[in-house]
Amino acid sequence: MLLTDTHCHFDFDAFADDRQAHWLRAQAVGVRRLVIPGVEEAQWPGLPGLCSELEGVRYALGLHPWWVGSASEQWQQRLVAALDRAGPACVAIGEAGLDMACSVPLAEQEAALVFQLRLACERGLPVILHSHKAHDSLLKWLRRFTPVGGVVHGFAGSLQQAQGFWKLGIHLGVGGTITYERAQKTRNTVAAMPLEALVLETDAPDMPLCGFQGQPNHPARLPLVLQALADIRTEPLAALATELEANADRLFAW
Repeated sequence: MLLTDTHCHFDFDAFADDRQAHWLRAQAVGVRRLVIPGVEEAQWPGLPGLCSELEGVRYALGLHPWWVGSASEQWQQRLVAALDRAGPACVAIGEAGLDMACSVPLAEQEAALVFQLRLACERGLPVILHSHKAHDSLLKWLRRFTPVGGVVHGFAGSLQQAQGFWKLGIHLGVGGTITYERAQKTRNTVAAMPLEALVLETDAPDMPLCGFQGQPNHPARLPLVLQALADIRTEPLAALATELEANADRLFAW
């Protein structure tokens, strides 16, 4: 079975000791593709080179709400310029979004989000979205500025909210949360949603899976997320993997 990790911060320092070895470890268990989301200005210039060195690795360009407050006055122009220089390895805009637990004022987060949604619409690119206690607010903006597709990563909302995202063509990123039995709301939601609405992710080195608490997450653990999803949905593992790969293909035009 071949899998795509649709959200992995593979450029973070957790993998800096030997990124090639970490990628080989993931490939050895069937992870053939990976998407690195953009989070801040300082990161953008290095992503094309990193992806050119690792087969199957792609990236997105965007400003995460946590970094909105520290962004330069020119970040919008710099993002546009980075997109202009980007080739086919850049598959999305993001990680953009809203975070109600973030110290950045909501108005500033929303301004950054709207700029990136507009840009995604103009460029015909999907969006990678961060949403923390902000699903309803995010849905409001997505209804006004609806991109060609996208994914709300690490989804942990209600079935009604999940359906709202999918109605707009926004997939749900399914990660380590579902490996915890206590996460019944999320587990029930991913069981009830159409399989076409789901994609896999790790959010590595964050979002540790059950049994690996306190350890950096790793894209090599993506098959464990797949197994948890298969158990929750009571569907054959291989058929599930095939459909999820087709979803990633469509989402990122891979």
